[in-house]
Amino acid sequence: MNLSRRNARNDEPEINVTSFIDVLLLLLIFFMLATTFVDEGRINMRLPDASVKVDAATPKPMLEISVSSSGVYSVNGKELINTSTDTLSAAITKVAGDDREQTVLLRADARSTHQSVVTAMDVVGRLGFKSISMATVNQPASAGSK
Repeated sequence: MNLSRRNARNDEPEINVTSFIDVLLLLLIFFMLATTFVDEGRINMRLPDASVKVDAATPKPMLEISVSSSGVYSVNGKELINTSTDTLSAAITKVAGDDREQTVLLRADARSTHQSVVTAMDVVGRLGFKSISMATVNQPASAGSK
Protein backbone atom coordinates (compact mmCIF):
# COMPACT_ATOMS: atom_id res chain seq x y z
CA MET A 1 0.00 0.00 0.00
CA ASN A 2 0.98 3.55 -0.67
CA LEU A 3 -0.28 4.92 2.65
CA SER A 4 3.14 4.96 4.31
CA ARG A 5 4.71 7.09 1.57
CA ARG A 6 2.00 9.74 1.76
CA ASN A 7 2.41 10.04 5.57
CA ALA A 8 6.18 10.29 5.22
CA ARG A 9 5.88 13.32 2.93
CA ASN A 10 3.64 15.22 5.40
CA ASP A 11 5.85 14.69 8.46
CA GLU A 12 7.75 17.80 9.57
CA PRO A 13 11.26 17.40 10.99
CA GLU A 14 11.49 17.95 14.76
CA ILE A 15 14.30 19.43 16.80
CA ASN A 16 14.33 18.39 20.41
CA VAL A 17 15.62 21.35 22.48
CA THR A 18 14.97 19.92 25.93
CA SER A 19 18.56 18.91 26.53
CA PHE A 20 19.78 22.27 25.15
CA ILE A 21 17.59 24.13 27.67
CA ASP A 22 18.86 21.89 30.49
CA VAL A 23 22.46 22.69 29.62
CA LEU A 24 21.76 26.43 29.45
CA LEU A 25 20.04 26.41 32.84
CA LEU A 26 22.96 24.52 34.38
CA LEU A 27 25.40 27.05 32.91
CA LEU A 28 23.29 29.91 34.23
CA ILE A 29 23.27 28.42 37.74
CA PHE A 30 27.02 27.77 37.57
CA PHE A 31 27.81 31.38 36.61
CA MET A 32 25.45 32.76 39.24
CA LEU A 33 27.17 30.74 41.96
CA ALA A 34 30.70 31.33 40.68
CA THR A 35 30.35 35.12 40.37
CA THR A 36 31.97 37.19 43.09
CA PHE A 37 30.03 40.24 44.11
CA VAL A 38 31.61 43.54 45.11
CA ASP A 39 31.71 43.96 48.85
CA GLU A 40 31.40 47.70 49.43
CA GLY A 41 32.29 47.30 53.08
CA ARG A 42 35.91 46.72 52.09
CA ILE A 43 36.34 50.12 50.46
CA ASN A 44 38.36 52.42 52.69
CA MET A 45 37.36 56.06 52.34
CA ARG A 46 38.31 59.14 54.28
CA LEU A 47 35.80 61.96 53.98
CA PRO A 48 35.49 64.94 53.68
CA ASP A 49 38.48 66.72 52.05
CA ALA A 50 38.59 69.40 49.41
CA SER A 51 41.41 71.08 47.55
CA VAL A 52 39.64 74.20 46.31
CA LYS A 53 38.51 77.13 48.43
CA VAL A 54 35.16 78.68 47.62
CA ASP A 55 35.27 82.44 47.13
CA ALA A 56 32.61 84.03 49.30
CA ALA A 57 32.20 87.51 47.80
CA THR A 58 28.99 88.47 49.56
CA PRO A 59 28.27 86.90 52.93
CA LYS A 60 24.68 85.75 53.19
CA PRO A 61 22.87 84.71 56.35
CA MET A 62 23.54 81.03 56.76
CA LEU A 63 21.99 78.31 58.84
CA GLU A 64 24.67 75.95 60.12
CA ILE A 65 23.89 72.36 61.06
CA SER A 66 26.71 70.34 62.60
CA VAL A 67 26.83 66.56 62.96
CA SER A 68 29.33 65.19 65.46
CA SER A 69 31.10 61.85 65.17
CA SER A 70 28.58 60.33 67.59
CA GLY A 71 25.61 61.60 65.54
CA VAL A 72 24.62 64.53 67.80
CA TYR A 73 23.19 67.53 65.95
CA SER A 74 23.89 71.23 66.58
CA VAL A 75 22.03 74.12 64.96
CA ASN A 76 24.03 77.37 64.80
CA GLY A 77 26.32 76.12 67.57
CA LYS A 78 23.56 75.04 69.97
CA GLU A 79 23.61 71.30 70.67
CA LEU A 80 20.25 69.52 70.52
CA ILE A 81 19.00 67.37 73.40
CA ASN A 82 18.47 64.27 71.24
CA THR A 83 18.94 62.99 67.70
CA SER A 84 15.29 62.72 66.66
CA THR A 85 14.16 64.27 63.41
CA ASP A 86 11.35 66.17 65.17
CA THR A 87 13.83 67.90 67.48
CA LEU A 88 16.10 68.80 64.56
CA SER A 89 13.16 70.07 62.52
CA ALA A 90 11.90 72.23 65.41
CA ALA A 91 15.36 73.71 66.04
CA ILE A 92 15.85 74.57 62.36
CA THR A 93 12.39 76.14 62.15
CA LYS A 94 13.06 78.19 65.30
CA VAL A 95 16.37 79.55 63.97
CA ALA A 96 15.38 80.05 60.31
CA GLY A 97 11.86 81.32 60.82
CA ASP A 98 10.04 81.68 57.49
CA ASP A 99 13.19 82.34 55.42
CA ARG A 100 13.63 79.24 53.24
CA GLU A 101 15.89 81.00 50.72
CA GLN A 102 18.95 81.08 52.97
CA THR A 103 21.76 78.61 52.45
CA VAL A 104 22.08 75.71 54.86
CA LEU A 105 25.66 74.76 55.71
CA LEU A 106 25.94 71.12 56.72
CA ARG A 107 29.14 70.54 58.68
CA ALA A 108 29.66 66.85 59.41
CA ASP A 109 32.55 65.15 61.16
CA ALA A 110 34.49 62.79 58.89
CA ARG A 111 33.77 59.94 61.31
CA SER A 112 30.03 60.61 61.56
CA THR A 113 27.72 57.99 60.16
CA HIS A 114 26.34 58.44 56.68
CA GLN A 115 22.83 57.97 58.04
CA SER A 116 23.17 60.96 60.38
CA VAL A 117 24.17 63.23 57.49
CA VAL A 118 21.40 61.91 55.21
CA THR A 119 18.84 62.38 58.00
CA ALA A 120 19.89 66.02 58.41
CA MET A 121 19.69 66.56 54.64
CA ASP A 122 16.25 64.94 54.56
CA VAL A 123 14.93 67.19 57.34
CA VAL A 124 16.30 70.29 55.59
CA GLY A 125 14.73 69.21 52.29
CA ARG A 126 11.35 68.49 53.86
CA LEU A 127 11.34 71.96 55.46
CA GLY A 128 11.64 73.52 52.00
CA PHE A 129 15.23 74.76 51.87
CA LYS A 130 16.63 74.77 48.35
CA SER A 131 20.35 75.36 48.90
CA ILE A 132 22.49 73.00 50.98
CA SER A 133 26.28 73.35 51.19
CA MET A 134 28.64 70.76 52.60
CA ALA A 135 31.59 71.99 54.67
CA THR A 136 34.91 70.27 54.00
CA VAL A 137 38.49 70.59 55.18
CA ASN A 138 41.09 71.93 52.76
CA GLN A 139 44.01 69.60 52.12
CA PRO A 140 47.50 70.98 52.54
CA ALA A 141 49.13 71.72 49.17
CA SER A 142 52.12 69.46 49.85
CA ALA A 143 50.01 66.42 50.72
CA GLY A 144 47.69 66.52 47.70
CA SER A 145 50.08 67.21 44.82
CA LYS A 146 53.75 67.74 44.07
